Amino acid sequence: MNVKNATLRQIRTFETVARRLSFVRAANELHLSAPAVSTQIKHLEEHAGMALFEQLGKKIYLTAAGREMLRHCSTIIRCFREAEEALANMRRVPGGKLNIGVVSTGSYFLPKLLAEFTRRNQGVELDLTIENREALLGCLVENRVDLAIMANPPEDPKLSSTPFAPNVFAIVASPQHPLVGKERIDLAALQGERFIVREKGSDTWCTMQQRFAGVMDLRDTVEIRGTEAIKQAVMSGMGISFLSTHAVSLELNAGMLAVLDVVGFPVVRNWHIVHRAEKELAGMANAFKSFAIGRNSLYGVAAGS
Repeated sequence: MNVKNATLRQIRTFETVARRLSFVRAANELHLSAPAVSTQIKHLEEHAGMALFEQLGKKIYLTAAGREMLRHCSTIIRCFREAEEALANMRRVPGGKLNIGVVSTGSYFLPKLLAEFTRRNQGVELDLTIENREALLGCLVENRVDLAIMANPPEDPKLSSTPFAPNVFAIVASPQHPLVGKERIDLAALQGERFIVREKGSDTWCTMQQRFAGVMDLRDTVEIRGTEAIKQAVMSGMGISFLSTHAVSLELNAGMLAVLDVVGFPVVRNWHIVHRAEKELAGMANAFKSFAIGRNSLYGVAAGS
């Protein structure tokens, strides 16, 4: 005999019978048969080692042990209800911390997405980290960010990756470059051009290597850490570059940069939301992940553009 072996179902059944003082009415409320209710009460009485109800005539009443049991069962049920409500509130995301990281190229579109998310959800405490791909992966491994936004997640079973938006890459040049305006430029024809490239290990560098593999080798390169500096170098005529259109949309619209019409371009990849596979996302992180997947119109580019 040990009350700690009682199940939550037995406790709920007992509380309902005690409140209704009727096995039949309790059975109707619980959508059970009356014999099933009687069985649950019998098992609970066996755990308690005492009768919880007594019958006088056609009515049932709580015994002294039953009244004491009801007091504790009501507390247990209330605690479970409060836990359910707290978890439901977390799922509704009335507030909480969003700890998110993004590769530097993603910083050109992610703020717009975050702004919309925070407008829709009150009390968001935002912690945003901007790093290159390798550093951001380190943040994930060390659990310093809950979510990471990148274009080239590694094939690692310890990480969960979900594509959620297009990421379009093009080859850009100064508007004065002699290839601007020419049609159907073969990629191999760019072999002699100087490329201004992101540092090795960055998302943009990885995507560029994937596209150029087996087609051409970059012989004349200038490596610059940071997209803003690369854009300035290209605008000044120092060379051409492989960049995400997210990063150059303002300069393209202003006529400060131009897209070369290269065969096989633009290259369309996906942005991914990445997190540790074993990590159970908290309400805010889970809500943002769902929000991002459903907000394709906010990304400013269309797949296949």
